[in-house]
Amino acid sequence: MTTERVIKAKSGWAMLVVNVLIYLISVFGIVWGIIMLATADSAGIEPPVMANIITIGGFVLLFVAILISVGFIALQPGEAKVCLLFGNYIGTIRDSGFFWANPFYSRNLGEQGSDVETSVAALEELSKGSVTKLPAQSNAISTKISVRARTHNGERIKVNDKQGNPIEIATVVVWHVADTAKALFDVDNYLSYVAMQTETALRHVASIYAYDHMEDDDSSNTTITLRSNIEEVSASLREELGRRLSPAGVEVDDARLTHLAYAPEIAPAMLRRQQAEAIIAARKKIVEGAVSMVDMALSELSDGGVVEFDDDRKAAMASNLMVVLCGESEAQPVVNTSSL
Repeated sequence: MTTERVIKAKSGWAMLVVNVLIYLISVFGIVWGIIMLATADSAGIEPPVMANIITIGGFVLLFVAILISVGFIALQPGEAKVCLLFGNYIGTIRDSGFFWANPFYSRNLGEQGSDVETSVAALEELSKGSVTKLPAQSNAISTKISVRARTHNGERIKVNDKQGNPIEIATVVVWHVADTAKALFDVDNYLSYVAMQTETALRHVASIYAYDHMEDDDSSNTTITLRSNIEEVSASLREELGRRLSPAGVEVDDARLTHLAYAPEIAPAMLRRQQAEAIIAARKKIVEGAVSMVDMALSELSDGGVVEFDDDRKAAMASNLMVVLCGESEAQPVVNTSSL
């Protein structure tokens, strides 16, 4: 495993002044040497040795100036430059600004994956599974890497929850490169690695939790489910992603579910089950309220001495009140003009 080493680069402005001076001196030397050679040739005399030395020196200085020009680096905020010298990792420049470094530092890692600036559309196609690799025109990983926060919007995937029910689920992950050395050297392509590991982690987390409580009892209220415990599930997803992406030097800032639903083949059945649970819960409330009201009515009538009830009359009164209170349709009153 590779570990990032932060290094400092020389100021590019000072080297720019030196580079411009070398360019001027080289051009002056070349022009002066050519003039001396032309003068000697027109005069029909042997060219002086100094003219040859000045001309050759001018071309040498021009080559040195061009070589120095290759070493200039401009880094924006949120960018880092990984320095490789003939295959050896030297370090990473994380400061933003204009710098000069060894011109022999590598510009890319060769044809191993995609450029770090690959378009968002290509990454989305990769996450969909419609392509197995990124476009061939961007087949070199640049050593200039972005360390800004990025967002991976995963596609909807179908997976079985803990109880075996097929569900559709999707997530959005905010991440950034924390260790540039691991991102470039320990995995082949860290962008596709993030996309694939995000889907794998999402499938794993979805499979260890149930979509919803199957039984409406007190014990089920403490069980974590995908629908009822969004914060706990998101925390579990972040932890799983952090463990899976750490070998690539990637840190997860946030991970949230963006879509959660039953698969179409079982959605109607689950909807009927939820409707049935709602009806049962409503009936339960109605019955509890009706029993309380009947008990209160009988107690008030008996304690106040309004009506004397025996057991049969209490049963009849309770039955009539329960029918009136629990019935779905309005009860038709019957006035008793004889006896209770």
